[in-house]
Amino acid sequence: MRVLVLHAHPNPESYNAALFRLVVDGLRAGGHEVDACDLHAEDFQPVLSRAERVGYHAIPANRSPVEAYVQRLEAAEALVLVYPVWNFGFPAILKGFLDRVFLPGVSFRIVDGLVRPNLQHISRLMVVTTYGGPRWRAFLVGDPPRRFATRVLRALIKPAGKMRYLAHYDMNRSTDASRSAFIGEVKAAVARL
Repeated sequence: MRVLVLHAHPNPESYNAALFRLVVDGLRAGGHEVDACDLHAEDFQPVLSRAERVGYHAIPANRSPVEAYVQRLEAAEALVLVYPVWNFGFPAILKGFLDRVFLPGVSFRIVDGLVRPNLQHISRLMVVTTYGGPRWRAFLVGDPPRRFATRVLRALIKPAGKMRYLAHYDMNRSTDASRSAFIGEVKAAVARL
Protein backbone atom coordinates (compact mmCIF):
# COMPACT_ATOMS: atom_id res chain seq x y z
CA MET A 1 0.00 0.00 0.00
CA ARG A 2 1.25 3.51 -0.80
CA VAL A 3 1.24 5.55 2.42
CA LEU A 4 1.76 9.30 2.73
CA VAL A 5 3.03 10.12 6.22
CA LEU A 6 2.80 13.83 7.09
CA HIS A 7 4.89 15.04 10.01
CA ALA A 8 4.68 18.48 11.62
CA HIS A 9 7.18 19.17 14.39
CA PRO A 10 10.12 21.58 14.11
CA ASN A 11 12.53 19.67 16.37
CA PRO A 12 14.02 16.52 14.79
CA GLU A 13 15.11 15.38 18.28
CA SER A 14 11.61 15.53 19.79
CA TYR A 15 9.49 12.61 20.98
CA ASN A 16 7.09 13.48 18.16
CA ALA A 17 9.89 13.16 15.60
CA ALA A 18 10.76 9.78 17.11
CA LEU A 19 7.13 8.74 16.60
CA PHE A 20 7.37 9.85 12.95
CA ARG A 21 10.47 7.71 12.40
CA LEU A 22 8.81 4.79 14.19
CA VAL A 23 5.76 5.03 11.92
CA VAL A 24 7.84 5.31 8.74
CA ASP A 25 10.17 2.46 9.71
CA GLY A 26 7.27 0.24 10.80
CA LEU A 27 5.36 0.81 7.58
CA ARG A 28 8.43 0.07 5.46
CA ALA A 29 9.13 -3.09 7.48
CA GLY A 30 5.52 -4.12 6.78
CA GLY A 31 6.15 -3.89 3.03
CA HIS A 32 4.38 -0.60 2.40
CA GLU A 33 5.64 2.03 -0.04
CA VAL A 34 6.12 5.09 2.17
CA ASP A 35 6.27 8.76 1.19
CA ALA A 36 7.71 10.33 4.37
CA CYS A 37 6.84 14.03 4.28
CA ASP A 38 8.47 16.02 7.09
CA LEU A 39 6.93 19.43 6.47
CA HIS A 40 9.64 21.32 8.38
CA ALA A 41 12.52 19.45 6.77
CA GLU A 42 10.96 20.14 3.37
CA ASP A 43 10.52 23.82 4.28
CA PHE A 44 6.83 23.73 3.36
CA GLN A 45 5.43 27.26 3.20
CA PRO A 46 2.09 27.18 5.09
CA VAL A 47 0.76 30.65 4.27
CA LEU A 48 -2.07 30.74 1.75
CA SER A 49 -1.25 33.74 -0.44
CA ARG A 50 -3.76 36.30 -1.68
CA ALA A 51 -3.36 34.97 -5.23
CA GLU A 52 -4.01 31.41 -4.05
CA ARG A 53 -7.17 32.49 -2.21
CA VAL A 54 -8.44 34.48 -5.21
CA GLY A 55 -7.86 31.42 -7.44
CA TYR A 56 -9.01 28.89 -4.83
CA HIS A 57 -11.98 27.65 -6.88
CA ALA A 58 -10.24 27.81 -10.28
CA ILE A 59 -9.83 24.09 -10.96
CA PRO A 60 -7.26 22.86 -12.01
CA ALA A 61 -5.12 26.03 -11.87
CA ASN A 62 -5.58 26.19 -8.07
CA ARG A 63 -3.19 23.24 -7.76
CA SER A 64 -0.20 24.83 -9.44
CA PRO A 65 1.46 26.45 -6.36
CA VAL A 66 1.43 23.11 -4.51
CA GLU A 67 1.27 20.64 -7.42
CA ALA A 68 4.02 18.36 -6.08
CA TYR A 69 2.17 17.95 -2.75
CA VAL A 70 -1.14 17.40 -4.51
CA GLN A 71 0.43 14.62 -6.58
CA ARG A 72 1.80 12.98 -3.43
CA LEU A 73 -1.65 13.12 -1.79
CA GLU A 74 -3.33 11.75 -4.92
CA ALA A 75 -0.84 8.87 -5.12
CA ALA A 76 -1.59 7.76 -1.55
CA GLU A 77 -3.78 4.83 -0.62
CA ALA A 78 -3.35 5.57 3.09
CA LEU A 79 -2.67 8.77 5.01
CA VAL A 80 -0.92 9.02 8.39
CA LEU A 81 -0.54 12.31 10.27
CA VAL A 82 2.06 12.60 13.05
CA TYR A 83 1.98 15.89 14.95
CA PRO A 84 1.68 17.47 18.40
CA VAL A 85 -1.51 19.20 19.49
CA TRP A 86 -0.72 22.80 20.32
CA ASN A 87 -3.35 25.13 21.78
CA PHE A 88 -5.98 22.48 21.00
CA GLY A 89 -5.15 22.65 17.30
CA PHE A 90 -2.67 21.73 14.63
CA PRO A 91 0.81 23.19 14.39
CA ALA A 92 0.63 26.09 11.93
CA ILE A 93 2.62 24.25 9.27
CA LEU A 94 0.11 21.37 9.22
CA LYS A 95 -2.88 23.72 9.20
CA GLY A 96 -1.25 25.54 6.30
CA PHE A 97 -0.76 22.24 4.47
CA LEU A 98 -4.46 21.49 4.85
CA ASP A 99 -5.39 25.01 3.69
CA ARG A 100 -3.09 24.96 0.67
CA VAL A 101 -3.24 21.32 -0.47
CA PHE A 102 -6.72 20.10 0.49
CA LEU A 103 -8.25 22.16 -2.32
CA PRO A 104 -11.44 22.05 -4.34
CA GLY A 105 -10.89 19.37 -6.95
CA VAL A 106 -8.31 17.67 -4.74
CA SER A 107 -9.75 16.67 -1.36
CA PHE A 108 -13.32 17.71 -2.15
CA ARG A 109 -15.57 18.74 -5.01
CA ILE A 110 -18.41 21.22 -4.98
CA VAL A 111 -21.46 19.82 -6.74
CA ASP A 112 -24.59 21.98 -6.91
CA GLY A 113 -23.22 24.06 -4.05
CA LEU A 114 -22.62 21.03 -1.82
CA VAL A 115 -19.24 19.67 -0.75
CA ARG A 116 -18.53 16.09 -1.87
CA PRO A 117 -15.52 14.03 -0.72
CA ASN A 118 -12.76 13.48 -3.24
CA LEU A 119 -10.13 11.36 -1.48
CA GLN A 120 -11.89 8.08 -2.22
CA HIS A 121 -8.57 6.46 -3.18
CA ILE A 122 -7.49 6.63 0.49
CA SER A 123 -8.77 3.60 2.39
CA ARG A 124 -6.80 4.04 5.63
CA LEU A 125 -6.39 7.10 7.83
CA MET A 126 -4.33 7.22 11.00
CA VAL A 127 -3.40 10.03 13.36
CA VAL A 128 -0.53 9.73 15.85
CA THR A 129 -0.48 12.74 18.14
CA THR A 130 0.52 14.08 21.52
CA TYR A 131 -1.26 16.51 23.84
CA GLY A 132 0.42 18.54 26.56
CA GLY A 133 -2.56 18.28 28.91
CA PRO A 134 -4.72 15.46 30.21
CA ARG A 135 -7.54 13.89 28.23
CA TRP A 136 -10.24 15.36 30.50
CA ARG A 137 -9.11 18.89 29.59
CA ALA A 138 -9.28 18.08 25.87
CA PHE A 139 -12.72 16.53 26.44
CA LEU A 140 -13.97 19.68 28.20
CA VAL A 141 -13.12 21.85 25.19
CA GLY A 142 -14.50 19.36 22.69
CA ASP A 143 -11.11 17.95 21.57
CA PRO A 144 -11.03 19.86 18.24
CA PRO A 145 -8.09 17.90 16.74
CA ARG A 146 -9.81 14.56 17.37
CA ARG A 147 -13.09 15.86 15.96
CA PHE A 148 -11.40 17.20 12.84
CA ALA A 149 -9.64 13.89 12.19
CA THR A 150 -12.52 11.57 13.01
CA ARG A 151 -15.24 13.63 11.37
CA VAL A 152 -13.84 15.96 8.69
CA LEU A 153 -10.83 13.99 7.40
CA ARG A 154 -12.67 10.68 7.84
CA ALA A 155 -15.54 11.99 5.70
CA LEU A 156 -13.16 12.78 2.82
CA ILE A 157 -11.76 9.27 2.38
CA LYS A 158 -13.28 6.04 1.07
CA PRO A 159 -16.61 5.45 2.87
CA ALA A 160 -15.62 2.01 4.20
CA GLY A 161 -12.06 3.13 5.00
CA LYS A 162 -10.47 2.42 8.36
CA MET A 163 -9.62 5.24 10.77
CA ARG A 164 -7.38 5.15 13.88
CA TYR A 165 -6.72 8.05 16.25
CA LEU A 166 -3.83 7.43 18.64
CA ALA A 167 -3.13 10.09 21.24
CA HIS A 168 -0.68 10.34 24.12
CA TYR A 169 -2.32 12.79 26.51
CA ASP A 170 -0.64 14.65 29.36
CA MET A 171 2.82 14.88 27.80
CA ASN A 172 3.67 17.65 30.27
CA ARG A 173 3.68 14.98 32.99
CA SER A 174 4.61 11.97 30.89
CA THR A 175 7.01 9.33 32.12
CA ASP A 176 9.35 6.89 30.42
CA ALA A 177 6.70 4.24 31.08
CA SER A 178 3.83 6.24 29.54
CA ARG A 179 5.91 7.14 26.48
CA SER A 180 7.07 3.55 26.06
CA ALA A 181 3.50 2.27 26.36
CA PHE A 182 2.38 4.70 23.66
CA ILE A 183 5.23 3.62 21.40
CA GLY A 184 3.99 0.04 21.81
CA GLU A 185 0.46 1.11 20.90
CA VAL A 186 1.70 2.94 17.80
CA LYS A 187 3.86 -0.02 16.69
CA ALA A 188 0.87 -2.36 16.99
CA ALA A 189 -1.42 0.00 15.04
CA VAL A 190 1.17 0.50 12.29
CA ALA A 191 1.57 -3.26 11.94
CA ARG A 192 -2.20 -3.55 11.32
CA LEU A 193 -2.50 -0.67 8.82
